[in-house]
Amino acid sequence: MTPVRQLTRAAYGIHIADQIALVSVPLVAALIFDAPAETIGLLVACQSMAHLLGSIPFGILVDTYQQRTLAIAATLLSLVGFSGAAIAVAFGSLFWFGLFVVLSGFGIVLFMLTTLSIIPKTVAQKDLGTANAGIELPRALASVAVPLTVGIAISYVSAGWLFPLAAVGAAAACIFAVQLPRFEITPTTATETVFGRVLEGGKYVVGHGLLRAILLCAIFWNFAFSALLVTMVPLIRDVYLIGAGTFGIALAAFGAGAIMGSWISRRYGARIQPNIVLLFGPGISVVAPVILYLVPAQGSFLPICAAFFIIGFGPSMWLIAQNSVRQIVSPSHMLGRVNAVIQTAIYGVRPLAAVLAGAFVGSSSPQAGLVLVFVAFVLSFLAATVSGLRDVKSYEDLRSAVKA
Repeated sequence: MTPVRQLTRAAYGIHIADQIALVSVPLVAALIFDAPAETIGLLVACQSMAHLLGSIPFGILVDTYQQRTLAIAATLLSLVGFSGAAIAVAFGSLFWFGLFVVLSGFGIVLFMLTTLSIIPKTVAQKDLGTANAGIELPRALASVAVPLTVGIAISYVSAGWLFPLAAVGAAAACIFAVQLPRFEITPTTATETVFGRVLEGGKYVVGHGLLRAILLCAIFWNFAFSALLVTMVPLIRDVYLIGAGTFGIALAAFGAGAIMGSWISRRYGARIQPNIVLLFGPGISVVAPVILYLVPAQGSFLPICAAFFIIGFGPSMWLIAQNSVRQIVSPSHMLGRVNAVIQTAIYGVRPLAAVLAGAFVGSSSPQAGLVLVFVAFVLSFLAATVSGLRDVKSYEDLRSAVKA
């Protein structure tokens, strides 16, 4: 069995666990801990804090150490975190719940960074797009199946069962990660310090026009997405006046959009110019908060699902395209650090957004939170539109330009 296939199987387990946590944190906060919007925002921030704190140091590890070992360590870290969160819920400890959620997030971050660096070592450059789409498919499938299941099950079972199931997913990922082969490591020179390696990766991202554009686009988009997650529970509960399970169903629609986007990228990605995808992803996201703002109280949940489908569809294609761009333009010896800097932007901004959105919604209204989401999505689209991403018409031309 090829390393990519083993990695994909491990990805199924880890992404199922991650999606359970993504849906469960705000639901557990609201249904078990009876938390207000501000506390929900803090807990969602805890969930994303690992990306802010762990991406850079983990990027250095990925560039330095055996990546098979790191993949196994990532799954074990998530297993401990999800198990601890389940125990904290059982004992009613909000503090320990947040702490173990952060720990599980560290495992997710390490696994994602390790995966992004393993793929270029196992496939030819011409197959990067297909491989990236394939490794993205487990996340997309999990993002539709898990929220839908949780959305239906939450009406019949306690939310306390959710994190034990996440631990099972992490355990399955660990089993498959153990079966990965060892990978070649690019040696570092003795004069390279940790700070120097971090600075080198950061300077490369900021100094490269395409990577800088991806960075800015990701910052604004993920600010909007995290703010939306915090806004949705109060919006469903206090404005739409419909069942809490709608939150899970909406995230399932997000996952369905991600599956569709990943499938199109895998099947037809070679026929679509990258610049179209790199602008379409953030551009179509702007429509979602407008739809949600217009949903009436006790109305149909179909517009809510449509909005989340849009957010899943376009951005999943964008994610695959920008993964290929950064794998092509980044030197192999610093790919882990480049990925880490961008991962920090993609996910590290979410804690800040969650805290700000929670405070903003708590002091104003859920509708005002949607306005905040709309503005951030617009800024994400503008960051892509005014950059060199609009000129990336072919991965082959981009690869030739890098070699030149």
